Amino acid sequence: MEKKDLKVAFMGTPDFALPVLEALVENYSVVCVITKVDKPKGRGYELVAPPVKNYAVSKNIPVLQPTTVKTDEFVEELKSYGAELFVTCAYGKILPQQVLDIPKYGTINVHASLLPKYRGSAPLWHMVINGEKEIGVTTMFTDIGMDTGDILEVSKIPFGEDETMENAHDKLSALGGEIITRTIDKMLAGTLTRTKQNDAEATYAPPIKKEDGKIDWSKPADAIHNLVRGMNPFPAAFTLKQGEVLKIFKTKCVNESTAKAPGTVLGVSSNGGLLVACGDETVVEVLELQAAGKKRMDTKAYLNGHPIAEGVVFES
Repeated sequence: MEKKDLKVAFMGTPDFALPVLEALVENYSVVCVITKVDKPKGRGYELVAPPVKNYAVSKNIPVLQPTTVKTDEFVEELKSYGAELFVTCAYGKILPQQVLDIPKYGTINVHASLLPKYRGSAPLWHMVINGEKEIGVTTMFTDIGMDTGDILEVSKIPFGEDETMENAHDKLSALGGEIITRTIDKMLAGTLTRTKQNDAEATYAPPIKKEDGKIDWSKPADAIHNLVRGMNPFPAAFTLKQGEVLKIFKTKCVNESTAKAPGTVLGVSSNGGLLVACGDETVVEVLELQAAGKKRMDTKAYLNGHPIAEGVVFES
């Protein structure tokens, strides 16, 4: 079979999935795209289409937006496109067996972690928060479980100690477009291998909530630094100063120690950062923050108009 003759149905929703869809359109025959329904956003609650839908429409690819994928009507509609392979990436819905049974070649998922680590919906956040030094993308055959199918291909890259969730998003999104073509080409050539996941090594990445970003100053500086970069740009790590929310976007671990209580402001560094005591007598420097109703800014600029006195204690 020629590559362009392979009929593929793609399921995905956010901009993270776009490189995968773009690679499929360039190399194979994408017969339809399945994505989530448009959602109201902003003060006017205007309906906004998912990025994947906008791209598909620009390429004149039929778009399906079912509220559920478990109805007989949706299954029959999906069958009518004659797709031989399904590819999913950040779709946001679990596919039932009756959908997985449709395509001749099965369903391949592009997952943003090195499986079996970080199964679930929010691997990007958790891998940064946990201080991973190596990240990557895995393609797997989808089964009825939560990211439990056989591993097909893996792409790994190093990840720096000051890189953020946003960096991870952009790098792994690009990797997704590369790994899906490699996986499918091997499948068509008959050289694709399947490796069962070791469930004993599995970790999970549940959805991130805003409250997960609250800083616990009793933790050591490196753990706080990882939380801050893992929540950057959203939903953002935060602390409370006398009841006021301060979002924190950039920090640095400082080679100093202190006996002050965790959360205590120790003063301002030579470059204008705010020094704060953490657990295990460690110190972190806050370099970028945002107060309620204000713009995100360098700490030095913020302190010029809103000084924070030494000895103030941030709430944990």
